[in-house]
Amino acid sequence: MKLLADTEPLRNRDFRRLWTTNIVTMVGAQLSVVAVPQQIFQITGSSGYVGLAGLFGLVPLVVFGLWGGALADVMDRRTLLVITTAGTGLTAVAFWVQAALGVDNVWLVLGLFATQQAFFAVNQPARSALIARLLPPEQMASASSLSMTVANVGMIAGPVLAGLLIPVIGLATLYLIDSIALLATLWAVWRLPAFPPTGEQRRAGLRTVLDGFRYLAGQRILLASFVIDLIAMVFGMARALFPEIAHETFHDPVEGGLALGLLFGAFAVGSVLGGVFSGWIPRVRRQGLAVVVSVAVWGLMMVGFGLSVGLAGRWFGLEVWLWIALAFLALGGAADMVSAAFRTAMLLTVSSDEMRGRLQGVFIVVVAGGPRVGDVAHGFAAASMGTAVAAAGGGVLVVIGVVVAALAFPAFVRYRVARAHADVVVK
Repeated sequence: MKLLADTEPLRNRDFRRLWTTNIVTMVGAQLSVVAVPQQIFQITGSSGYVGLAGLFGLVPLVVFGLWGGALADVMDRRTLLVITTAGTGLTAVAFWVQAALGVDNVWLVLGLFATQQAFFAVNQPARSALIARLLPPEQMASASSLSMTVANVGMIAGPVLAGLLIPVIGLATLYLIDSIALLATLWAVWRLPAFPPTGEQRRAGLRTVLDGFRYLAGQRILLASFVIDLIAMVFGMARALFPEIAHETFHDPVEGGLALGLLFGAFAVGSVLGGVFSGWIPRVRRQGLAVVVSVAVWGLMMVGFGLSVGLAGRWFGLEVWLWIALAFLALGGAADMVSAAFRTAMLLTVSSDEMRGRLQGVFIVVVAGGPRVGDVAHGFAAASMGTAVAAAGGGVLVVIGVVVAALAFPAFVRYRVARAHADVVVK
C-alpha cells in the first residue's frame, strides 16, 4: 500500500498553482498571527487586550463566514477570491504602515485585525467550494489532506520564524513580508478560470444564509459530520490547559518556556506527519466509518495525554513524561487530520454546487467556534478538577459522544464512495 501522500490532485494545473502559492501565503499569515498579539502587548502591556483580540477575530469570522458562504453561491467565485485576497493584502499593508510609523494605537490594530479576519472569512468558503469544480469527487480526500498539510506546515514554520525574526527585523518588516507573500496567492487566483454560480439565487442576504441552514438540516450525513466535529473540538481540544500544564506540571517559568512551545506545536507536527503519510486515504471507501474511528482515536489520545500529565513525575523523570504527553498530542493531531480530510471530502461531494459556499461558511463557523467553546469548557473543568482530569475526562466524553452520534446517524456510518468512479453510495 502506498503510504506517502497521494499527489494526484496536483496534476490539475489550477489546483497545483493554488496549493503551491498557499505554502508561501500560509507561512506569511502565521507571521502576522504572532506579530499582532505581540504588538498589542507591546502597546498595552496587558494580556487582557491580547485576549480581546480573540473576540475581535471571532465575531467577523462568524458573521462574514456565513455571509461569505452565501456570496460564494451567488457570484463568480474567482471574482470573489480576487477581491478578498486583494483586501487581505491591503490590510497587511496597513499593518505595515502603522507599525513603521509607530502609531501605537491598540484600537487601530484591533480594527485592522477584525477587518483582515472579515476578508479571510469571506475568502475561505469560495476557496474551498471551487475545489469541487476543479477535481473529481474521488480526489477530494487527497486534496483536503494536501491542503491541510500545507496549513499545518505554516502553523509550525510561521511562529518559529516570527519568534526568531521579530528581535532582528522588527514587527513592521514582518508585516511587510506577509504583504509580499499574499501577492503569490493573488497571482494564483487571478489565473483561475471563471466559476459562475450554478443556482438561481442571485442575492446574498439573510434568507440565503437561512436556506443554507435548512438545506443542512435535511442532509443528515453532512449534519452528522458537523456534530461529530463539534464533539471532537469542544470536549477534546485541551489547548487552554497548556500554559498551566507547562508551568505546574513540567516546571516551565510563568512567562512560558520550551514545554509550552512543544505542547502547542505537537498537534501541528502530528497533523503534518499524518498528511505526509496519507497515501492510504484515497483507498478508503467507508469514509463515514473512517471519521468515526479517527475521532474515537483522537479522544483516546486525549485520554492518554491527560493520564500522562497526571502521572508525570512517577517512576520516570519529568522529561520522559513530557515526551509521552507530546506523543499522545501528535498522534491526536494525526487522527484529527484524517478526520478533517474525510469530512471535507464528504462536504464537497455530498452537497450540491449551489449550496457548497453556504455550507463552507457554516464549516468556518464550526471550525472557529468549536475550539473556543472547548477553551471555556476545559478552563472551567480544570479550575474545579485539575488539568489531568479535565484533559482525560474530555477525551472520554469524545469517545462516548462519537459513539452516540454514530448510533443517531447510521447513514453517516454507512456512507461510502465507489472506488473506480465518482458515484457516492449510501446503503
